[in-house]
Amino acid sequence: MLPFGNTLRAIRLAFKSLLLHKLRSGLTMLGIVFGVFSVIAMLAIGEGASAQAQQQVLALGATNIIVLSVKPPADSAQASGGGRGRSFGLQYGLLRSDYRLLRGLPKIVGAVPIREIFSETRYLQKTPNARVVGCTSQYPDMNHLTMQRGRFIADADEDKLLNVCVLGAGIAAELFPFEDPIGKAVQIKTYRYEVIGITQERTASAAIGGSMSGQDYNKDIYIPLKTFQVRIGDRVATAQAGSFSAEQVELNQITIQVRDQKDVLPTAEVIKESLARTHAGKKDWDVVVPLELLRQADQIRQIFNIVLGSIAAISLVVGGIGIMNIMLATVTERTREIGIRRALGARRTDIVQQFLTETIVLAGAGGLIGVLMGLATPVAFEGIQWVVENFVLDSGTQNSPLSKMFTDMHPKINWFSLPIAFGISVGIGIIFGIYPARAAAYMDPIEALRHE
Repeated sequence: MLPFGNTLRAIRLAFKSLLLHKLRSGLTMLGIVFGVFSVIAMLAIGEGASAQAQQQVLALGATNIIVLSVKPPADSAQASGGGRGRSFGLQYGLLRSDYRLLRGLPKIVGAVPIREIFSETRYLQKTPNARVVGCTSQYPDMNHLTMQRGRFIADADEDKLLNVCVLGAGIAAELFPFEDPIGKAVQIKTYRYEVIGITQERTASAAIGGSMSGQDYNKDIYIPLKTFQVRIGDRVATAQAGSFSAEQVELNQITIQVRDQKDVLPTAEVIKESLARTHAGKKDWDVVVPLELLRQADQIRQIFNIVLGSIAAISLVVGGIGIMNIMLATVTERTREIGIRRALGARRTDIVQQFLTETIVLAGAGGLIGVLMGLATPVAFEGIQWVVENFVLDSGTQNSPLSKMFTDMHPKINWFSLPIAFGISVGIGIIFGIYPARAAAYMDPIEALRHE
């Protein structure tokens, strides 16, 4: 091991040699700087995207099981009624008897039936479209909704078949931009519903998996489920552009909650077996387990980080090749200096240490600058988001799923990536500096002194 004093002298000489060619040294470092920066930035963006996806899954509830109605193909046997007696149009999905069956299963502590349609709503001259949701008083707890003003639907509202509704924050702003909605009446189809509450604004969820579509809770209108069944009914007919279609669905979704996470997967299997029997093999339903989606999202995050980190690491290798190229040129330039040092008694290990120290200083300085740039990734990304949102996206594309995913993303620095990226940059300096250093050390001193 070399003495500490020799090491310090080698570091001083390395800085002195590199500062003699400031521009060349700076350009050589750029490969390492951007390599380290790209590793940290890509992992931060990947972590932010993963955290966003996991947050959306967690919003569904880690102890929840979601049972959905699935619309069968129009040309299937179910299109003519699916064996439920006389029918009118396409008849499919979950039944109220399914809800009664599932809520009686063991391990289940809560179940919320949901019926929904998309419909035009009206207040004076304003007629925005909204998702009308028939639900019970347990809906906010299951879906993590909070109230901004007023109250949510109560059991008494459902028992008395009251025409009351709760507005999402977005639809409330559209219908009542300058008025207090509480106590006003909103028309849905042929009935008017008194507004009793407004929910707190909530970030829209993106589509998760193949079974769940994206959902904007801010555009929802909630009414009592029994009121929905009586006023709107199970059968919905649509006439559009000369065509006529009709569907009959009793429930669109049943959200089931179990007591503990360990009961989620076994209970989901019991639900699947129960529905398979009651629906006589017809696959007009699906079961989504958020806990399972969360595990899949975590696996995807790990794969995503490995792929992004590997791609970014390639730029570090390119930077290392640049360092080796410059150091070989430096060795050629300093051939006479090497010969003089060898003639004055310098050993081969001293020459190796000198040139290897220069490459390590070069790579280490580049790595440090890259780490500092990487720490600024969240701020820089927010700046890019602001520019894109205000100058690139127009009003038609701002609400698209892809643009919302980009504008809602928040990169998260992976703190373990900082020492790893810096360590790799120094390692790259050592690996790609060994060959030039050995080439300098094994020069013939006589031939080196003759070099002009």
